[in-house]
Amino acid sequence: MTSSRSVFAACIWVLASMLPLVGNAQLAGHNTRGDFGLQSGTQAPPGFYIAPLIYDYRADTLRDRNGDSRPIFSSGGDIDIQAAVFGLLWTSEKKILGANYGLGVWPGFTNNALEAPITGVEESTSAGLADLYLQPVILGWTAPRADFTAGLGVYAPTGSWELGGAHNRGLGMWSYEVFGGTTVYFDEAKTWHFAMLAAYETHGKKDDTDIRAGDLVTLEGGIGKSFRDGTVNIGLSYYAQWKVSRDDVGSGIGFPNGPLDQKHRVFGFGPEVTLPIASTRTLFGFLTLRYLWETGARSTLEGNTLVASFTFPYPSIPLQ
Repeated sequence: MTSSRSVFAACIWVLASMLPLVGNAQLAGHNTRGDFGLQSGTQAPPGFYIAPLIYDYRADTLRDRNGDSRPIFSSGGDIDIQAAVFGLLWTSEKKILGANYGLGVWPGFTNNALEAPITGVEESTSAGLADLYLQPVILGWTAPRADFTAGLGVYAPTGSWELGGAHNRGLGMWSYEVFGGTTVYFDEAKTWHFAMLAAYETHGKKDDTDIRAGDLVTLEGGIGKSFRDGTVNIGLSYYAQWKVSRDDVGSGIGFPNGPLDQKHRVFGFGPEVTLPIASTRTLFGFLTLRYLWETGARSTLEGNTLVASFTFPYPSIPLQ
Protein backbone atom coordinates (compact mmCIF):
# COMPACT_ATOMS: atom_id res chain seq x y z
CA MET A 1 0.00 0.00 0.00
CA THR A 2 2.94 2.36 0.29
CA SER A 3 2.93 2.93 -3.47
CA SER A 4 -0.67 4.18 -3.33
CA ARG A 5 0.06 6.86 -0.73
CA SER A 6 -0.33 9.73 -3.17
CA VAL A 7 -2.72 8.26 -5.75
CA PHE A 8 -5.76 10.14 -4.53
CA ALA A 9 -3.97 13.41 -3.86
CA ALA A 10 -1.77 13.61 -6.92
CA CYS A 11 -4.28 13.16 -9.75
CA ILE A 12 -4.90 16.45 -11.53
CA TRP A 13 -8.45 17.53 -12.32
CA VAL A 14 -9.07 20.83 -14.07
CA LEU A 15 -12.28 22.31 -15.50
CA ALA A 16 -12.78 25.17 -17.86
CA SER A 17 -13.09 28.48 -16.00
CA MET A 18 -16.05 28.88 -13.66
CA LEU A 19 -15.57 32.62 -13.11
CA PRO A 20 -17.85 35.05 -14.96
CA LEU A 21 -17.03 38.37 -16.53
CA VAL A 22 -17.75 40.73 -13.65
CA GLY A 23 -19.76 43.77 -14.63
CA ASN A 24 -18.06 44.01 -18.05
CA ALA A 25 -14.86 45.00 -16.23
CA GLN A 26 -13.26 41.64 -15.50
CA LEU A 27 -12.29 39.06 -18.10
CA ALA A 28 -12.11 35.50 -16.83
CA GLY A 29 -9.14 33.18 -17.08
CA HIS A 30 -9.30 29.41 -17.30
CA ASN A 31 -7.68 28.29 -14.04
CA THR A 32 -10.36 26.88 -11.76
CA ARG A 33 -10.04 27.84 -8.12
CA GLY A 34 -10.28 24.86 -5.78
CA ASP A 35 -9.44 21.99 -8.13
CA PHE A 36 -6.25 21.24 -6.17
CA GLY A 37 -5.79 20.71 -2.44
CA LEU A 38 -3.83 18.36 -0.19
CA GLN A 39 -0.57 17.00 -1.66
CA SER A 40 -0.99 19.15 -4.78
CA GLY A 41 2.77 19.08 -5.32
CA THR A 42 2.85 15.30 -5.77
CA GLN A 43 2.59 13.49 -9.09
CA ALA A 44 0.46 10.35 -9.33
CA PRO A 45 2.52 7.13 -9.25
CA PRO A 46 3.10 5.37 -12.61
CA GLY A 47 -0.13 4.10 -14.06
CA PHE A 48 -3.36 5.12 -15.80
CA TYR A 49 -6.15 6.95 -13.94
CA ILE A 50 -9.75 7.87 -14.63
CA ALA A 51 -10.73 10.98 -12.66
CA PRO A 52 -14.35 12.19 -12.90
CA LEU A 53 -15.15 15.32 -10.91
CA ILE A 54 -18.22 17.37 -9.99
CA TYR A 55 -17.79 21.07 -9.28
CA ASP A 56 -20.34 23.47 -7.75
CA TYR A 57 -19.67 27.19 -7.25
CA ARG A 58 -22.23 29.48 -5.59
CA ALA A 59 -21.86 33.18 -4.95
CA ASP A 60 -24.23 35.79 -3.56
CA THR A 61 -21.69 38.61 -3.25
CA LEU A 62 -19.82 40.73 -5.77
CA ARG A 63 -16.92 42.68 -4.23
CA ASP A 64 -15.68 45.90 -5.80
CA ARG A 65 -12.10 47.17 -5.78
CA ASN A 66 -12.54 48.36 -2.17
CA GLY A 67 -14.09 45.11 -0.95
CA ASP A 68 -17.61 46.57 -0.68
CA SER A 69 -20.55 44.35 -1.61
CA ARG A 70 -22.53 45.07 -4.79
CA PRO A 71 -25.50 43.26 -6.36
CA ILE A 72 -24.64 40.46 -8.77
CA PHE A 73 -27.79 40.96 -10.83
CA SER A 74 -29.62 44.23 -11.38
CA SER A 75 -32.69 42.82 -9.56
CA GLY A 76 -30.77 40.91 -6.89
CA GLY A 77 -30.15 37.18 -6.57
CA ASP A 78 -27.08 34.96 -6.75
CA ILE A 79 -25.19 32.77 -9.19
CA ASP A 80 -24.82 28.99 -9.16
CA ILE A 81 -22.49 27.19 -11.57
CA GLN A 82 -22.20 23.41 -11.85
CA ALA A 83 -19.73 21.55 -13.99
CA ALA A 84 -18.36 18.07 -14.51
CA VAL A 85 -15.13 16.75 -15.98
CA PHE A 86 -14.01 13.30 -17.06
CA GLY A 87 -10.25 13.35 -16.67
CA LEU A 88 -7.75 10.86 -18.05
CA LEU A 89 -4.26 10.86 -16.52
CA TRP A 90 -1.20 8.77 -17.32
CA THR A 91 2.12 8.62 -15.47
CA SER A 92 4.85 6.61 -17.15
CA GLU A 93 8.08 4.99 -15.99
CA LYS A 94 9.95 7.12 -18.56
CA LYS A 95 12.40 9.59 -17.00
CA ILE A 96 13.02 13.16 -18.15
CA LEU A 97 15.55 15.19 -16.15
CA GLY A 98 15.24 12.54 -13.46
CA ALA A 99 11.46 12.92 -13.23
CA ASN A 100 8.65 10.59 -14.23
CA TYR A 101 6.87 11.85 -17.34
CA GLY A 102 3.07 12.03 -17.49
CA LEU A 103 0.22 13.70 -19.37
CA GLY A 104 -3.46 14.47 -18.89
CA VAL A 105 -6.63 15.23 -20.88
CA TRP A 106 -9.58 16.96 -19.18
CA PRO A 107 -12.81 17.65 -21.14
CA GLY A 108 -15.34 19.67 -19.13
CA PHE A 109 -19.11 20.14 -19.23
CA THR A 110 -21.19 22.87 -17.62
CA ASN A 111 -24.82 23.94 -17.27
CA ASN A 112 -24.09 27.67 -17.07
CA ALA A 113 -22.60 30.50 -19.07
CA LEU A 114 -19.00 30.85 -17.99
CA GLU A 115 -18.47 34.37 -19.19
CA ALA A 116 -21.23 36.93 -19.63
CA PRO A 117 -22.03 40.35 -18.19
CA ILE A 118 -23.47 39.71 -14.72
CA THR A 119 -25.31 42.95 -14.04
CA GLY A 120 -28.52 42.95 -16.05
CA VAL A 121 -28.30 39.28 -17.11
CA GLU A 122 -30.90 37.27 -15.22
CA GLU A 123 -30.76 33.92 -17.00
CA SER A 124 -27.63 32.24 -18.31
CA THR A 125 -28.28 28.48 -18.28
CA SER A 126 -26.52 26.73 -21.16
CA ALA A 127 -25.64 23.07 -20.77
CA GLY A 128 -22.94 21.52 -22.91
CA LEU A 129 -19.24 21.14 -23.63
CA ALA A 130 -16.88 23.63 -21.98
CA ASP A 131 -13.26 24.34 -22.93
CA LEU A 132 -10.77 21.46 -23.03
CA TYR A 133 -7.69 21.33 -20.79
CA LEU A 134 -4.60 19.44 -22.01
CA GLN A 135 -1.44 18.70 -20.06
CA PRO A 136 1.17 17.50 -22.55
CA VAL A 137 3.91 17.56 -19.91
CA ILE A 138 3.64 16.57 -16.23
CA LEU A 139 6.93 15.85 -14.47
CA GLY A 140 7.31 14.45 -10.97
CA TRP A 141 10.28 13.98 -8.65
CA THR A 142 10.41 12.18 -5.29
CA ALA A 143 12.83 12.87 -2.43
CA PRO A 144 12.95 11.31 1.05
CA ARG A 145 10.95 14.15 2.66
CA ALA A 146 9.44 15.99 -0.31
CA ASP A 147 7.82 15.56 -3.72
CA PHE A 148 8.05 17.99 -6.62
CA THR A 149 6.06 18.48 -9.80
CA ALA A 150 6.19 20.80 -12.82
CA GLY A 151 4.61 20.94 -16.23
CA LEU A 152 2.76 22.72 -19.00
CA GLY A 153 -0.95 23.14 -19.66
CA VAL A 154 -3.01 24.31 -22.66
CA TYR A 155 -6.69 25.30 -22.69
CA ALA A 156 -8.41 24.87 -26.06
CA PRO A 157 -11.60 26.87 -26.87
CA THR A 158 -13.93 23.92 -27.49
CA GLY A 159 -16.88 25.48 -25.63
CA SER A 160 -19.29 27.76 -27.49
CA TRP A 161 -18.51 31.49 -27.27
CA GLU A 162 -19.50 34.74 -28.94
CA LEU A 163 -18.78 38.33 -28.00
CA GLY A 164 -21.44 39.58 -25.59
CA GLY A 165 -23.22 36.21 -25.53
CA ALA A 166 -25.23 35.29 -22.43
CA HIS A 167 -24.86 31.52 -22.93
CA ASN A 168 -21.12 31.12 -23.45
CA ARG A 169 -19.85 27.78 -22.19
CA GLY A 170 -16.25 28.58 -23.09
CA LEU A 171 -14.01 31.62 -23.09
CA GLY A 172 -13.30 31.84 -26.82
CA MET A 173 -9.52 31.89 -26.42
CA TRP A 174 -6.45 29.71 -26.12
CA SER A 175 -4.70 29.86 -22.74
CA TYR A 176 -1.26 28.60 -21.75
CA GLU A 177 0.16 27.91 -18.32
CA VAL A 178 3.28 26.71 -16.58
CA PHE A 179 2.99 25.15 -13.15
CA GLY A 180 5.22 23.81 -10.42
CA GLY A 181 4.89 22.80 -6.81
CA THR A 182 6.01 20.71 -3.90
CA THR A 183 4.65 18.56 -1.08
CA VAL A 184 6.81 18.65 2.05
CA TYR A 185 6.55 15.90 4.67
CA PHE A 186 7.14 16.71 8.34
CA ASP A 187 7.74 13.15 9.53
CA GLU A 188 9.66 10.16 8.25
CA ALA A 189 6.48 8.15 7.69
CA LYS A 190 5.15 10.94 5.40
CA THR A 191 1.87 11.27 7.23
CA TRP A 192 2.01 15.03 8.00
CA HIS A 193 2.35 17.18 4.90
CA PHE A 194 2.10 20.68 3.45
CA ALA A 195 1.72 21.41 -0.26
CA MET A 196 1.70 24.36 -2.62
CA LEU A 197 1.19 24.39 -6.38
CA ALA A 198 1.74 27.61 -8.34
CA ALA A 199 0.43 28.24 -11.87
CA TYR A 200 1.04 31.18 -14.20
CA GLU A 201 -1.55 31.54 -16.96
CA THR A 202 -1.42 33.75 -20.05
CA HIS A 203 -3.97 34.09 -22.84
CA GLY A 204 -4.40 34.57 -26.55
CA LYS A 205 -6.95 36.91 -28.09
CA LYS A 206 -10.61 35.98 -28.02
CA ASP A 207 -12.02 34.64 -31.28
CA ASP A 208 -12.50 37.32 -33.95
CA THR A 209 -11.59 40.13 -31.54
CA ASP A 210 -8.59 42.06 -30.24
CA ILE A 211 -9.64 41.32 -26.64
CA ARG A 212 -7.08 39.61 -24.42
CA ALA A 213 -7.54 38.68 -20.74
CA GLY A 214 -4.83 39.62 -18.26
CA ASP A 215 -2.38 37.07 -16.86
CA LEU A 216 -3.27 35.08 -13.74
CA VAL A 217 -1.28 33.64 -10.84
CA THR A 218 -2.96 30.90 -8.79
CA LEU A 219 -1.68 29.16 -5.66
CA GLU A 220 -3.39 25.99 -4.37
CA GLY A 221 -2.56 23.41 -1.73
CA GLY A 222 -3.18 22.39 1.83
CA ILE A 223 -1.88 21.04 5.11
CA GLY A 224 -3.05 17.72 6.46
CA LYS A 225 -2.41 14.21 7.72
CA SER A 226 -2.84 10.83 6.07
CA PHE A 227 -3.88 7.57 7.74
CA ARG A 228 -4.16 3.89 6.90
CA ASP A 229 -1.08 3.74 4.67
CA GLY A 230 -2.07 6.96 2.90
CA THR A 231 -5.54 5.83 1.80
CA VAL A 232 -7.28 8.34 4.11
CA ASN A 233 -6.33 12.01 4.03
CA ILE A 234 -7.76 14.84 6.15
CA GLY A 235 -6.75 18.48 6.31
CA LEU A 236 -7.26 22.12 5.41
CA SER A 237 -7.01 23.15 1.76
CA TYR A 238 -6.60 26.66 0.35
CA TYR A 239 -6.20 28.76 -2.77
CA ALA A 240 -5.26 32.31 -3.73
CA GLN A 241 -5.58 33.96 -7.11
CA TRP A 242 -4.46 37.31 -8.52
CA LYS A 243 -4.74 38.85 -11.94
CA VAL A 244 -1.28 40.34 -12.42
CA SER A 245 -1.81 42.29 -15.64
CA ARG A 246 -4.76 44.30 -16.89
CA ASP A 247 -7.14 43.08 -19.56
CA ASP A 248 -6.50 44.35 -23.07
CA VAL A 249 -10.12 45.05 -24.03
CA GLY A 250 -9.86 47.84 -26.62
CA SER A 251 -11.67 51.15 -26.59
CA GLY A 252 -15.18 51.42 -25.26
CA ILE A 253 -15.14 48.15 -23.29
CA GLY A 254 -14.90 47.88 -19.52
CA PHE A 255 -14.95 50.43 -16.72
CA PRO A 256 -11.30 51.13 -15.78
CA ASN A 257 -12.35 54.08 -13.58
CA GLY A 258 -15.43 52.44 -12.09
CA PRO A 259 -15.96 50.43 -8.89
CA LEU A 260 -14.56 47.23 -10.44
CA ASP A 261 -10.91 47.02 -11.42
CA GLN A 262 -9.56 44.75 -14.17
CA LYS A 263 -7.12 43.06 -11.77
CA HIS A 264 -8.99 40.89 -9.28
CA ARG A 265 -7.88 38.89 -6.27
CA VAL A 266 -9.58 36.28 -4.07
CA PHE A 267 -8.65 33.73 -1.38
CA GLY A 268 -10.33 30.50 -0.28
CA PHE A 269 -9.91 27.93 2.48
CA GLY A 270 -11.79 24.96 3.90
CA PRO A 271 -11.77 21.27 4.88
CA GLU A 272 -10.81 18.36 2.68
CA VAL A 273 -11.19 14.62 3.20
CA THR A 274 -10.26 11.65 1.01
CA LEU A 275 -11.63 8.15 1.60
CA PRO A 276 -10.90 4.86 -0.17
CA ILE A 277 -13.44 3.02 -2.33
CA ALA A 278 -12.57 -0.60 -1.71
CA SER A 279 -13.68 -4.13 -1.00
CA THR A 280 -11.82 -6.54 1.26
CA ARG A 281 -9.60 -7.57 -1.67
CA THR A 282 -9.50 -4.64 -4.08
CA LEU A 283 -8.86 -0.90 -3.92
CA PHE A 284 -11.04 0.56 -6.67
CA GLY A 285 -10.21 4.22 -6.11
CA PHE A 286 -10.77 7.24 -3.91
CA LEU A 287 -13.41 9.86 -3.19
CA THR A 288 -12.26 13.38 -2.30
CA LEU A 289 -14.58 16.04 -0.90
CA ARG A 290 -13.37 19.64 -0.65
CA TYR A 291 -15.36 22.69 0.50
CA LEU A 292 -13.89 26.18 0.43
CA TRP A 293 -15.16 29.54 1.62
CA GLU A 294 -13.91 32.58 -0.27
CA THR A 295 -12.70 35.73 1.46
CA GLY A 296 -10.75 38.89 0.66
CA ALA A 297 -12.25 39.19 -2.83
CA ARG A 298 -11.66 42.37 -4.83
CA SER A 299 -13.33 43.08 -8.19
CA THR A 300 -14.78 39.58 -8.43
CA LEU A 301 -17.38 37.24 -6.97
CA GLU A 302 -17.09 35.91 -3.41
CA GLY A 303 -18.80 32.62 -2.68
CA ASN A 304 -18.35 28.95 -1.80
CA THR A 305 -16.88 26.04 -3.76
CA LEU A 306 -17.72 22.34 -3.43
CA VAL A 307 -15.61 19.76 -5.24
CA ALA A 308 -16.41 16.05 -5.28
CA SER A 309 -13.84 14.02 -7.20
CA PHE A 310 -13.24 10.35 -7.85
CA THR A 311 -9.92 8.79 -8.78
CA PHE A 312 -9.90 5.28 -10.23
CA PRO A 313 -6.54 3.63 -11.05
CA TYR A 314 -6.76 1.24 -13.97
CA PRO A 315 -6.47 -1.59 -13.35
CA SER A 316 -7.68 -1.59 -9.76
CA ILE A 317 -5.15 -2.26 -7.01
CA PRO A 318 -5.31 -5.70 -5.30
CA LEU A 319 -5.07 -5.57 -1.50
CA GLN A 320 -4.03 -9.19 -1.02
